[in-house]
Amino acid sequence: MVTVSVRDNNVEQALRVLKKKMQREGIFREMKMRRDFEKPSEKKKREKAESVRRWRKLDRKRRERQGF
Repeated sequence: MVTVSVRDNNVEQALRVLKKKMQREGIFREMKMRRDFEKPSEKKKREKAESVRRWRKLDRKRRERQGF
């Protein structure tokens, strides 16, 4: 559950904080994905691509730390 407190009637700042928290939690991405039906084969393909992307990013950071 994401909560944001409004201080000194500053609603604009509270909305910015809320949007940033929702972005970090991945709520916007999930809402976009749930908007349309995703076939099981498409879901499997997307999850595989996300996994490969995460692995490559981790490998790139690991190599960078080692000095390659």
